[in-house]
Amino acid sequence: MTTILVIYHSQGGNNKVMAEAVAQGARSIEDVEVILKDALDATLDDLIECDGLIIGSPEYFGYMSGATKDFFDRTYEAARGSVFRKPYSVFVNAGNDGTGALRSIERICLGYQFKKVYEPIVKPGEITRETLDACREMGQTIAAGCSAGIY
Repeated sequence: MTTILVIYHSQGGNNKVMAEAVAQGARSIEDVEVILKDALDATLDDLIECDGLIIGSPEYFGYMSGATKDFFDRTYEAARGSVFRKPYSVFVNAGNDGTGALRSIERICLGYQFKKVYEPIVKPGEITRETLDACREMGQTIAAGCSAGIY
């Protein structure tokens, strides 16, 4: 069984909708379990035990949400060495252009030594049907790649 962890934070609801679409895509792959958690509820064990990770954050003041940063702060030291080359990707619902939030998440992921396996989704403003389709494709692709041992 392959496990995909989707963590997100959402105050306004957009990132939750995007996370649910990512999870739906990942669940469409046979023998894949999806753990969908708010970043505040995600644990070190969730991170270590998953086969792939998809991180969602809104952009606040040109940065990731505090809850997303909190997840990283709580898990970094203990996870180092246990998550080397773990496949990941990112989605961001942006108030501005999303580059600041994405850059900060990707910088932290370099510290964990994760392996980026799918181009990020950055969506400023309202969530569209195309955005949700892209999120489902992200989840499906990462789950299929992890399940097949490609990543």
